[in-house]
Amino acid sequence: MSPTSSSSPAKRERRKEARPGELLEAALDLFVEKGFAATRVDEVAARAGVSKGTLFLYFPSKEELFKAVVRENIAGRFIEWNSEVETFEGSTAELLHYCYRVWWERVGSTKASGITKLMLSEAQNFPEITQFYQQEVILPGQQLIRRILQRGIDRGEFRAVPLDYAIYVVLAPMMFLMMWKHSLGACAQGALDIDPDRYLATQADVIAYGLATRPGSTGLSA
Repeated sequence: MSPTSSSSPAKRERRKEARPGELLEAALDLFVEKGFAATRVDEVAARAGVSKGTLFLYFPSKEELFKAVVRENIAGRFIEWNSEVETFEGSTAELLHYCYRVWWERVGSTKASGITKLMLSEAQNFPEITQFYQQEVILPGQQLIRRILQRGIDRGEFRAVPLDYAIYVVLAPMMFLMMWKHSLGACAQGALDIDPDRYLATQADVIAYGLATRPGSTGLSA
């Protein structure tokens, strides 16, 4: 057997072992299951099937690992989302429906929505990751919602309302669904069945009609 052929399997194994995507997936699972404080980097490495040393080649600390998880699953999507808002051709009410639906498909219904619960539970204890989350998730999210509402105002579809507060009207249904999925649903299991798609569609209707400059001006069919 030639030296080249004997060394190839080891190289292939090292490449497989060093895939950061597998580490991020394992880290997301554990952060959502156990929280930030209780998750240990050696657990993440073990779940990904690599050594702790391999994990540290990519992520020098648990904080940096968490930041990478957030960027991979949430923060890194804002460029795409802003582009979709920019090119959307329908009414702003239709855009609101679309954004809720896309958010649920890409984040809300996935494990990534558990990051919100983690931050609500542990933000006070970890100021570094709290500041990071504020800068890379909360503020861009608020700015995106502001753009959507301002679009409706500029087009004469929505009334001019204080956007600093109106953004939370849009955020509230999303926060509720994430908390229902990861906490409240377990407490009230069987008491109330929620269809996320119908829930978000209803919320979008209520918001759009509440903001409408006049009846029937939202662009939605009755």
